[in-house]
Amino acid sequence: MKVLLVNGSPHKLGCTYMALGEVADALNKEGIETEIMWLGVKPLAGCIGCGKCRETGKCFRDDIVNEFARKSFECDGFVFGTPVHFASATGAITSFMDRAFIVPSGLRNKPAATICSCRRGGAASTFDQLNKYFTIRCMPIVSSNYWNMVHGNTPDDVKQDIEGLQTMRVLGKNMAWLLRCIEAGKQAGFVPQEEEKVYTNFIR
Repeated sequence: MKVLLVNGSPHKLGCTYMALGEVADALNKEGIETEIMWLGVKPLAGCIGCGKCRETGKCFRDDIVNEFARKSFECDGFVFGTPVHFASATGAITSFMDRAFIVPSGLRNKPAATICSCRRGGAASTFDQLNKYFTIRCMPIVSSNYWNMVHGNTPDDVKQDIEGLQTMRVLGKNMAWLLRCIEAGKQAGFVPQEEEKVYTNFIR
């Protein structure tokens, strides 16, 4: 089994990476393979709602979103990490999520989690923002013993947030547990039956 962790920070080895690394270490100790994907610092365009991905199977902007979508079919779970910018996720990971959750992918019914890093405040609203993506793709949300956040302005600060780091470790263990539960369910012949999506609007 494999979990893909997405680092939405402009700092490749910053506070968000430190938190994701703690989750990854816990998963590795449970025998789960991990990969951390960094979104980088190049401009990342948002979704323009053109619908071409439904026709071609990929976004017309051939960037890291398509790379993620390809990898998603091989992965069993996902963790999305972001620093807090003005009490919300970074612009990069917001644009990434808007497209990654529209383009055809292997996300459906696979567990996911959000982790946030912040200097002081704004993590709760950021946490809420990213969790909403999972609930529209039938993805179980993995929890921990507190909301998934670490505090600090530098990676060394995060190392001192022993409660935050514990939250990351418990998250990793819970992800491993849920992955094994889902696998046991599949082996027992239980898989959620998908219904064709119904669309309505409120203008008559």
